[in-house]
Amino acid sequence: MHIAILTFEGYNELDSLIALGVLNRVKTDGWRVTIATPSPKVTSMNGVTIEQMSTLEEACAADAVIVGSGIATREVVEDQAIVNILRGLDPSRQLIAAQCSGALVLAKLGLLNDIPACTDLTTKPWVIAAGVEVLNQPFYAKNNIATAGGCLASHYLAAWIIARLKGNDAAESALHYVAPVGEKEEYIERAWRNITPYLPAPAPALV
Repeated sequence: MHIAILTFEGYNELDSLIALGVLNRVKTDGWRVTIATPSPKVTSMNGVTIEQMSTLEEACAADAVIVGSGIATREVVEDQAIVNILRGLDPSRQLIAAQCSGALVLAKLGLLNDIPACTDLTTKPWVIAAGVEVLNQPFYAKNNIATAGGCLASHYLAAWIIARLKGNDAAESALHYVAPVGEKEEYIERAWRNITPYLPAPAPALV
């Protein structure tokens, strides 16, 4: 099971790395979380340089993908070489999530047709200009596509992916690990309140 976090030059550390940390709380064989970049190294908006763990092409074949955000997302969606590769993303066979300005990438790829999105306040007008309705909430998902708005909503995306791929218990365990001491139940309850409406209904019990 491969989960790739698309991370571009000028990336936002809170978006890519919080998701990386939460997703890696799943400790089962075959569970792999990578930072997928278009180049061997990328440097964040605050000067943190990280190395490529997987390529964009590998991300397009992953079981789940998070499109991270950053200060150069408008440049990313104008880079035809990157866009051509990302056209390989396919919600019919993989979970696709976007954090903040990552929603603009999904919009430009045509993956948000008739699907509203969550994004950060800076990116909101660009996503609207791309023809996508922007919601005033931290998380939204429809079928295999999810979006989150605000850096600290990144754990919602991670928990949604874990719940979809490994079940609710695995997602709750990951959230419990990262939530502040003394506030764990509160954090978990809020996360489920935002995520549960967008999870598939459980299969009826066999009688």
